[in-house]
Amino acid sequence: MPLSRRAILLSGVALSLAPQARAQAQAAPRLRLRLLETTDLHVNVYPYDYYRDRTDDTVGLARTATLIAAARAEAPNSLLFDNGDVIQGSPLGDYMAYAHGMKPGDVHPIIAAMNGLDYLCGTLGNHEFNYGLDYLAAALGGQNFPSVCANALKPDGTPLVPPTRIFTREMVDEAGQRHSLRIGVIGFVPPQIMQWDQANLAGKLTTTDIVEAARQHLPKLRAESDVVVALCHSGIAGGAAQKGAENAALYLAEVPGIDAILTGHQHLVFPGNDFANIPGVDAKRGTLHGVPAVMAGFWGSHLGIIDLVLERQGQAWKVADFATEARPIYERLPDRRILARAESSAAVLAAARTEHEATLAYVRQPVGETRGPITSYWATVSDDPSVQIVSNAQLWYVQGLVKGTPLAGLPLLSAAAPFKAGGRGGPDYYTDVKPGPLAIKDVADIYLYPNTLRVVKVTGAQLREWLERSAGLFNRIDPASAEEQPLINTRFPSYNFDVVDGVTYRIDVTQPARYDLDGKLVEPGARRITDLAYQGKAVEEAQEFLIATNNYRAGGGGNFPGADGKTIVLEAPDLNRDVVLRYIVEQKAIDPAADGNWSLAPWPASAVVSIVNGPGAAKFQPIGVKASEIGSAPDGFLRYRLSHG
Repeated sequence: MPLSRRAILLSGVALSLAPQARAQAQAAPRLRLRLLETTDLHVNVYPYDYYRDRTDDTVGLARTATLIAAARAEAPNSLLFDNGDVIQGSPLGDYMAYAHGMKPGDVHPIIAAMNGLDYLCGTLGNHEFNYGLDYLAAALGGQNFPSVCANALKPDGTPLVPPTRIFTREMVDEAGQRHSLRIGVIGFVPPQIMQWDQANLAGKLTTTDIVEAARQHLPKLRAESDVVVALCHSGIAGGAAQKGAENAALYLAEVPGIDAILTGHQHLVFPGNDFANIPGVDAKRGTLHGVPAVMAGFWGSHLGIIDLVLERQGQAWKVADFATEARPIYERLPDRRILARAESSAAVLAAARTEHEATLAYVRQPVGETRGPITSYWATVSDDPSVQIVSNAQLWYVQGLVKGTPLAGLPLLSAAAPFKAGGRGGPDYYTDVKPGPLAIKDVADIYLYPNTLRVVKVTGAQLREWLERSAGLFNRIDPASAEEQPLINTRFPSYNFDVVDGVTYRIDVTQPARYDLDGKLVEPGARRITDLAYQGKAVEEAQEFLIATNNYRAGGGGNFPGADGKTIVLEAPDLNRDVVLRYIVEQKAIDPAADGNWSLAPWPASAVVSIVNGPGAAKFQPIGVKASEIGSAPDGFLRYRLSHG
């Protein structure tokens, strides 16, 4: 039978496609693998702000879980990881540690929530150690997924948890063929946990440098794995690598053998503008020295996603392409309202419901009364009532401890910082307590962290340097410039802005910062602290002082002169937060007011000096602060111009 014209055309098409089909059949297999990350959850299961006792659409693993489900539906080959800081960081965490406790067989509520999400592996964050090793062991015992950490060791040199793990999972390539893929995972924690949690870890644990631990373990892990993922509970910092660096993810990326880095700790977002202009960092594509990386915000605010395109080359899989993304659970609208982009997972909520409700009852318990509002909106530019309350409580407590001891004759000071001062926490991240009854949740709002009180002995010279380090919060203001100049360095965490009560001083922001963000002396000739006096007399260099502070600062946290662990003279048994609580109970009613012991030195009236603040700040502008709103700022903040001094 003769062929029709249509049959001839179709046969020609088939013949022309045959070589292409043969080429595809002979091409190297390609496989798409999606890596998903949560990080710095800090016991935020529910979309709820326990401090303000209201729903919060910007937080919560219950919301992140919905993004996880959607991301998995988009990519059949998906693996979920957690990057640490899980069991501490919200009133739910404190309720579990201090009121509920963990008995053998108990499952921590956030672990119960995570157990239903099919995590492959996790690592340890620095806050995992805040409640001690026994509590950590109990929490880890409830996980149905393992954790790894390569640089936390027991005194005998054995690892606290396995340094690495290899998982074998069946994956499907682009042609529909199945492959057995070996996923190697390695984890890291900041070595500084030995300073920050010295009381819990001294004699029980040691840490090593992150990069050194990576070089030790990666060759074997790489040889036995098809893909290697680093769970790095450490942030991204530029500059030359230093041994023992807290934020070492960029330096880790230079160690051969890693295919993807999941990072965290800094509560920032990557890829994104948070890390622009750092050599070795591609903040747009999401790479560290060419290695794909992601940082998924904090408190469940984002889901980190790294999509790897793997190509089979001989017996090995190689990364042929990739894409990175930090997917948010909410959007902030131009009018500063929050638009939720994910509903809560009913299963995640159910996993923690009993403990969530118990936490609400716990934090609502009244402990005293405040006759005025307690806020922190202006705490970085003027002496502040929320910081003053902490200092008053610490002074009250330590006076009782040193009474009748040789330390009693020394001048007693108190160092405290504004923990909630906007910044990376957003425009609602301020202490805001209304007049009236004070509950435990309000005390926790004033003092966020489960630090333990410490007392250090310093000289007048060290005290001055301590304050110079704290004054690094401020950008240098050029008195000759007519351009708008932001006063606050947004990369400087407010918890490192120590206000020292008991002395008086001013801060001259027209001078350069003496110390950089990491506490390194960079301007030896610069002096911002002026008029430093004790009881009306200039502080002398050799004069001795006691400073009430916390274990984080006294042990070296923030790298403050005079606070390196060697100057501690008193280790109190109580948490700073409990000291504040007991002070309020003792006083019954408090009048929140700052004593004005520090201020900013004047700058020329022509200088346009600005800060960003939350929308609630206008109602609480303190006497002595002259500020006028001048417009909107990104992420829902408002811009204010500060008048000279």
